[in-house]
Amino acid sequence: MASCSECGPGYRSPLDAMKGRREEIVYLPCIYRNTDILKPDYLATVDVDPKSPTFTQVIHRLPMPNLGDELHHSGWNACSSCFGDASKKRNRLILPSFISSRVYVVDVGSNPRAPQIHKMVEPVDMYWKCDLANPHTTHCLGNGQIMISCIGDPSGNGKGGFVLLDGETFEVVGNWEHPGEAAPFGYDFWYQPRHNVMISTEWGAPKALANGFNPAHVKEGLYGSSIHVWDWTTHRKLQTLDLGDEGAIPLEIRFLHDPDATEGYVGCALNSVVFRFYKTSKGDWAAEKVISIPSKKVEGWVLPEMPGLITDILISLDDRYLYFSNWLHGDIRQYDITDRRNPRLVGQVFLGGSIVSDGPVRVLEDPENQQQPRPCFIQGRRVPGGPQMLQLSLDGRRLYVTTSLYSGWDKQFYPDMAKEGSVMMQIDVDSVDGGLSVNENFLVDFGKEPGGPSLAHELRYPGGDCTSDIWL
Repeated sequence: MASCSECGPGYRSPLDAMKGRREEIVYLPCIYRNTDILKPDYLATVDVDPKSPTFTQVIHRLPMPNLGDELHHSGWNACSSCFGDASKKRNRLILPSFISSRVYVVDVGSNPRAPQIHKMVEPVDMYWKCDLANPHTTHCLGNGQIMISCIGDPSGNGKGGFVLLDGETFEVVGNWEHPGEAAPFGYDFWYQPRHNVMISTEWGAPKALANGFNPAHVKEGLYGSSIHVWDWTTHRKLQTLDLGDEGAIPLEIRFLHDPDATEGYVGCALNSVVFRFYKTSKGDWAAEKVISIPSKKVEGWVLPEMPGLITDILISLDDRYLYFSNWLHGDIRQYDITDRRNPRLVGQVFLGGSIVSDGPVRVLEDPENQQQPRPCFIQGRRVPGGPQMLQLSLDGRRLYVTTSLYSGWDKQFYPDMAKEGSVMMQIDVDSVDGGLSVNENFLVDFGKEPGGPSLAHELRYPGGDCTSDIWL
């Protein structure tokens, strides 16, 4: 942490963050929607300190007061974008509900190991004030406000708009975008103030994806394939970059952490392609394909070809490595991105997935000529599903992984996981030469939860991390 007593939350720079304290606990939303258990979702606190007697255990559970929320991603009331403001504290976790559109504000400052609900923002405020629903990504802003992207309107149609919350009262202030300028679809976003830009991505219409994935909905135009460039100061939409069929369902987007950078990467799920986006010499923005994971021809699956399905990506704080998960193929990949236009694969590890050698699927043709991986067992537990959400330690040496994507898709593609619960794992990272290996001593089994098996999703550290902090 910064040593100066007059600094706000977070770190002065990404490289300062890499020298920050090692993570000791993590927060994970745990979901019961689309499982056989009729209980509220909850926020789990997990001990990840290897010196602790409760290492790899869930040490606290904070149940929500409602059923069927579908907790998903979380963010902060303040992060490194407020570093220069000593009046700000990173003491509230903003926890939107993807299906109910309720937003929980969780007090993680009073007792970080046992969070409590501070406030609840009812969906009606989002509906009436913003005509938005299905909140996804939360980022804190340098002005003290909180911004949440949404993927739909209250009727379940696609609508990519942004809700602003007051950073003190957590009341809904209104829309960030101008009237009539919402994108057709929404999902993730990242802003880079030094270049006066914000870029957002697209998933699909909530009514199409709520209970599973139907390929016909892609042809019907119910899923997105564009990223949108916004003027950060005026909130005007400047450009729409259509990534085409290859770029269908662009999900997580990451600028490089260097606040002077004018480029980043976006993972496109459906055809497992990573695009680099960048500012051109003309001052506008463009995108180019830099990584493509070929589909495998298979039998014994719902379709004759299986995509990797890139569902999460992140960049190390020194902007050297890019990581992403192929949820269906079952692997995590590490790329050296020192040459930004030519990422180089330096690490790969398989953790479950749909093409394991003892499963019902047989790979008939693999352009990468890889063997079907053996199932992954850690401490006797077979890893269910495939690797999905990722979080990297500040120093870049530990990669945490969970296996649940979203309960409606979990139930469709990995029904056993929906019944038996997901897991959290840790991957050891060679941050010098590249390389990934499973830590056999680390497993958090959410199939053994006292309330029944649950689906654990995104990971957050109390001190901030490489997917929530933005530097000004």
